[in-house]
Amino acid sequence: MAILLVVSTMSWTIEKHLCMGQVVDVAWFSHAENCSMKAGLTMLSNEVTTKKHCCNDEAFTMQGQDDLTHDSVSELDFSQKIFLVSFASSYIRLFQDFEEKDIVIKSYPPPILAENLNILHQVFLI
Repeated sequence: MAILLVVSTMSWTIEKHLCMGQVVDVAWFSHAENCSMKAGLTMLSNEVTTKKHCCNDEAFTMQGQDDLTHDSVSELDFSQKIFLVSFASSYIRLFQDFEEKDIVIKSYPPPILAENLNILHQVFLI
């Protein structure tokens, strides 16, 4: 639960550096490194640098949640609270260990029959 809280409240950024449509560098929480294509273009004449170069930088920023409130539990009505409590208690009981009881029937002898069942039902081995 704590990991979920930290991940949901933290802001993070992914930056990509693209050169000629190919991903050169991907960086999390920092700036992506350039492929030094701009430095090579500045060494050439001024007319080449006035043209648009082939490198792009893309950034994706995920803003975290700034305000944390716990008022959502108080908005539930009584029947919803009863359902949540009963569901949580039955779910916790799934993981409890149960004791195995010994079967005491093994030590008892079979019952004494008043009549022979083979003769009563006329079942004979031939």
